Amino acid sequence: MNAVYDWLLASAPGDAQVERLCLGLNWTVAQVAGHCGFAFSPKQVPRTLSWAGTLAGRPSGELRPWLLSWNAAEAAVGLAVLNATINGDSACLREAMPLRAEVPGHLRVFAHFRPQLEGRRVAVIGHYPGLDQLWADLPYQCLERNPQDGDLPDSAAEFLLPQADWVFVTASSLANKTLPRLLELSRQARVVLMGPSLPWLEGWGEFGVDYLAGVRVLDGAAAQQVAAEGGGTRLFAGPVEYALLALNP
Repeated sequence: MNAVYDWLLASAPGDAQVERLCLGLNWTVAQVAGHCGFAFSPKQVPRTLSWAGTLAGRPSGELRPWLLSWNAAEAAVGLAVLNATINGDSACLREAMPLRAEVPGHLRVFAHFRPQLEGRRVAVIGHYPGLDQLWADLPYQCLERNPQDGDLPDSAAEFLLPQADWVFVTASSLANKTLPRLLELSRQARVVLMGPSLPWLEGWGEFGVDYLAGVRVLDGAAAQQVAAEGGGTRLFAGPVEYALLALNP
């Protein structure tokens, strides 16, 4: 598998047991050694999963390699478990600056960078509810695997990203295996890798990432409840907050 995935799996410490695993409507949440890790849940999950009810109590090292699976549900589980083991005690995350602008929590990364984007060619990988209102005065291109009104299909990346000045990439692209190509296409741009699915590791700079914008967990129990009850952006209304770290300022 690509060097990104080899590096991620090699960076995950220990083999602690998975304490809880929730494959929610919008977020998949794993709890390992008391720490939560997130992944964006796949849009379609089979009604029958052979491993349902068997994940809690299994070694985290057994489930992290599921990130390499082409089964979307397994990949989400693998990424969430990976993030729980990496992010729970990440020095990188401890250095990150909380983002607390007066905008909805899931949009604070975009509010933070807005002053730097005037006159720039901007691409956003992933659809973020409300961004079209926040950036109503800023021309940008949104690329999305499941396009909504105004979005471009993710295949447009091959044409648009090499011409972009700034690229905001959802870390959920780790699970669907598109991230390595997106980073390769964005080498000339300033790249922000973002979202709850982000593994907090400084080594991202070696792959062309300039900024990490992931989440800090404020209330793990509330985060798990939001995920279990189908929440999406509600995750940012108390359970977690965005934090930012510049790797190549």
